[in-house]
Amino acid sequence: MDKRRTRKTQTRETGFYAVALSEAERLEMDVACRIEGVDDEIALLRVRLREMMAESPERIDLQLDLANTIARLVKTRYQISSQQKKSLKAAITKVLEEVAVPLGIGIGVAVGGTLKR
Repeated sequence: MDKRRTRKTQTRETGFYAVALSEAERLEMDVACRIEGVDDEIALLRVRLREMMAESPERIDLQLDLANTIARLVKTRYQISSQQKKSLKAAITKVLEEVAVPLGIGIGVAVGGTLKR
């Protein structure tokens, strides 16, 4: 039997986090360990951003934070260049501005480029 495979199995079942997890959570952890990439996380965050925009349109600060998180994950996913990342951030910022301004929400750019309401 391959010792590395045994160690990986033992780590999931009896590893560092096992004491903090229920049996159901350990099973979920086993499934989560087999997932590769960040596509599901990107999709989930996009859904949450849309919900946040609908439910709390005045919270541009949180929307931008979430949009920046999505941008970082997309960069990781596609390993895009720094210039492409800036373009993506600019596009997301433009979308937020086009949503916020018609709603009468004042926004501005603070130090570091973060939108403030």
